[in-house]
Amino acid sequence: MNRSFVRSALAAAVLGVLAGASVAPPAKAEPGPAATARAGHATELAAVRPAEAWTPPLSTRGRYIVDADGDRFKLKSGNWHGASGTWTGSGSPDDPANNHAGEKSDRMPLGLDRTPMSEIVAGFRELGLNSVRLPFSNEMVHDARPVADASVAANPALRGKIPLQVYDAAVKALTDAGLAVILNNHTNTTRWCCGVDGNERWNASRSTGTWESDWLFMARRYRDNPRVVGADLYNEVRRSVLDDPNWGLGDRHDWFAASQHLGDRLLQEANPDLLVIVEGINWTGIPVDGLPHERPTLEPVQRLSHTLVRSGKLVYSAHFYDYTGPNHTGATGIGETSDPRYRDFSRSELYDVLRGQAFYVASQADRHFTAPVWISEFGVGGREETGAKQRAWFHNFVDLLIETDADFAYWPLVGWHEDRKGNGWALLHWDSAGRRAGVFDGDDWRADPWTRLVEARGRSGEVAPADRWSMLSPDHGDFVQSLVMREVQDWDAGARKAACPDDQRLIGLSHSGNRGLCSDAGARGLRASGGRHEVVRDERHVEPGRDWASGYTKLQCPSRHFLIGYSVRGAAVSAALCAEAGEPLGSAGRTVWFDRSDNRPPAAEGGDFAYGRRKGQCGDDEYAAGIAYTGRLGSSRTPDALLCRRLH
Repeated sequence: MNRSFVRSALAAAVLGVLAGASVAPPAKAEPGPAATARAGHATELAAVRPAEAWTPPLSTRGRYIVDADGDRFKLKSGNWHGASGTWTGSGSPDDPANNHAGEKSDRMPLGLDRTPMSEIVAGFRELGLNSVRLPFSNEMVHDARPVADASVAANPALRGKIPLQVYDAAVKALTDAGLAVILNNHTNTTRWCCGVDGNERWNASRSTGTWESDWLFMARRYRDNPRVVGADLYNEVRRSVLDDPNWGLGDRHDWFAASQHLGDRLLQEANPDLLVIVEGINWTGIPVDGLPHERPTLEPVQRLSHTLVRSGKLVYSAHFYDYTGPNHTGATGIGETSDPRYRDFSRSELYDVLRGQAFYVASQADRHFTAPVWISEFGVGGREETGAKQRAWFHNFVDLLIETDADFAYWPLVGWHEDRKGNGWALLHWDSAGRRAGVFDGDDWRADPWTRLVEARGRSGEVAPADRWSMLSPDHGDFVQSLVMREVQDWDAGARKAACPDDQRLIGLSHSGNRGLCSDAGARGLRASGGRHEVVRDERHVEPGRDWASGYTKLQCPSRHFLIGYSVRGAAVSAALCAEAGEPLGSAGRTVWFDRSDNRPPAAEGGDFAYGRRKGQCGDDEYAAGIAYTGRLGSSRTPDALLCRRLH
């Protein structure tokens, strides 16, 4: 589920449909804030901090995000919500009572009725942030209705604007202040998320084609603003009443395939500088004891990871709140199971669970899945949250973020209050008279853990370039990640084609399952600029007297060429794809057989790129120059051996 102050509408709706019952909107589960006197803004972080120096665009090196100078840029972020909707789905959306926590955003970032945008943005810097996740809905992108004057009362320059123009103004204000902005497609409809609400999947209330078109529009709209650094593709993909999302099945519910396809399109067609941010799956199954149900998050990534057409642009994301759990929706009453919530775990148990669900992606170096992990939502109640478990969870979670030096984004940054009563989750609140209550006013227990988090020392300065390891997965169609080869006409018509990104070479193959492994380890920039490629379907380049796989068909690259891809028909090898090197290559080589067992170098990097399959892999100081297979009776013409040759 989405917010730590939302009960599981998903669970209630699913169970209600199964029982044939109508489902009423769920009760809110947020703890109420305390009525305390304002202590003022004076704290160790109260002065608005100057914008830290960083040079866009951002990219990744291993598990770290870096700026254009190669310096670490740790996302210290928060969520400024509202443009994705606060209406709960019943009654008039213009009535605050029908909006989440009584906060009516009017399809805009929250708080613009109460205080100038400049003060809100200054508050973000005061909190120690360097970036903001800015949610929007697909409906907002197309909404031509001007916002109500009352909703921008504190920002008269926004009167008469449509929501997208207000979103433009927010982006400009944030980036003018030196903050990085991550665009987040939070919902399809402008409605509070996240239950069975028409927003369960990227294509729940829109077609996949429309979803992609909207994203291309948004990426191009802010392309000339270099501080718009990322695209968070969709929020908390989860089960609808009848259907689960999946990771790799190739159908219309396949979140892996959808995010992979859109990420490539954004980088190729809209803005090559964006970070592409992919959240894990938030929920599958029916929340009833005895039936399968879970929160997969990023667990599937270790078996099937993304490879984008531009290396160094992928970031994974996950959300955690105390009231949910690895198998718990967060519901109370209908939809509540006996599974533990995250707050029920001991500190060590919690850390073990969270590492297995998400943090492992960034903690394991030199794997096909290694990438930064951005915890783009976490939060807890403020002044009136007295629950010992909730408070302990937040302290423990903050400690884990510090220990792992993780990128993070708090939910939410902005809320309303009246006499310090209202939505207690936000770090900054404004009342109807524009008076602010903040986390550093002296009466909010979160001030200490928040200060420790934003001031924690982590990796800083220049990050050395890291070896890249990437998976090829032509499971259900082409997986051509080479921009050069995407410009070439179909180089093996009717076959499923796979090709490494242009800065990598093919270094491993699986015996079955069609998976491949790419890398730039030991040889960055190996491909000749403007060099030729060749599709090899026979043995014409096998040198006389150098039969490296006797009795097998050998698809071998010509001299000074190396493997960058392959094609398959069903399980069978169809062709090898070779690219010209920009420098002479070594000719001494060896045959790596993997038809009967794994054959990989000792302590091979890259990780298990074909889970449950036999694999062959060349060494970091080698390049793959050929693929061997057999068509003999009983064989499926799957890869049996690689010709691995020394780079120099």
